[in-house]
Amino acid sequence: MRRRGGAEAVEHGNGDGSGRAAEGRAERPRRGWLGWCPRLRTVLLQLLLMYISVPFLVRLFPVILTKFVFLNFMAFPFFADLRQPALLLNNTISLYLPTEPGVTVGIWHTVPGSSGTEARGREQRWFEEALADAHPIIIYLHGNGGTRAASHRIQFMKLMGAAGFHILALDYRGYGDSSGHPSESGFTTDVLALYDWAKARSGNSSIIFWGHSLGTGIATNVARKLQEERGVQVDAVVLESPYTNIRDAAANIPITKIYRQFPGFEYLILDSMALGNMFFRNDENVKVLACPLLILHAEDDTVLPPQLGRQLFETARRAYKDKSKVKLITFPEKLGLGHDYISSNPELPTLVK
Repeated sequence: MRRRGGAEAVEHGNGDGSGRAAEGRAERPRRGWLGWCPRLRTVLLQLLLMYISVPFLVRLFPVILTKFVFLNFMAFPFFADLRQPALLLNNTISLYLPTEPGVTVGIWHTVPGSSGTEARGREQRWFEEALADAHPIIIYLHGNGGTRAASHRIQFMKLMGAAGFHILALDYRGYGDSSGHPSESGFTTDVLALYDWAKARSGNSSIIFWGHSLGTGIATNVARKLQEERGVQVDAVVLESPYTNIRDAAANIPITKIYRQFPGFEYLILDSMALGNMFFRNDENVKVLACPLLILHAEDDTVLPPQLGRQLFETARRAYKDKSKVKLITFPEKLGLGHDYISSNPELPTLVK
């Protein structure tokens, strides 16, 4: 009986196992591939939840948006010693300027290449006095992310310095080795302080605001403020890879592409710019300006498309009484200058002059 019972047990066990295996094989196609990847399914659900949550978080907490607009936490190149510009640039010193209580900004001053030999070993006072040597002065206002030591900014300073310009390149508050926290109004305060500092030392030298990308909005903000509040007209404004206003810029930059079809995109993301006190109204500012205005844009700019530069040009041209003061220069796609590398075009100094 034991043998028989054992045999029966074995037989019963085999029958039961075969039934389950057959049943499993029958069920497998019906469960689908996601059924066998619970971890992947969880990750996909989490990504979907994040995608849906971001616009609402931006609307509730606009400070999140300021981080993405300013990108000051991306302080590349990460190991550059901003106090030692000579490691990257000739004829350059680093200086620090208090712009308001508790805020000091870092600045590089590059003198014209013709003064390079004389500049060696000189102290800051000599560089300050050199500002009155009749060479034009560019106050360079960089875009978001990185510091004044970023490679394309170094390239700009080399090119324009060799062409006979002084360059004063600052890191706004919250960038590089500057103290404080970034804000649109704070940037205006910083640049006004630098303009006043340079004007007090420049004699009859021309002072030009040169803004790149985000910096174009800062350039026109300051130029407008000088004109409206002091009756002072800056000698010229150059806008490289500009936009009409920060709302339009956000609607066109690649990072927002995944949200452009999202229900409520304009309300949740674009309108939240104003809640974060970010406007950068180039289109409104140029209506007020009367100084020479040069707009530069590359046809292959994939960050801020060239139609924004053209719209800004048309707005300025309609507003200016003297139309000859407004110029637009576009660079063909075959040059490959994109958003950041108009400064690598050797013809740039001639075009500006």
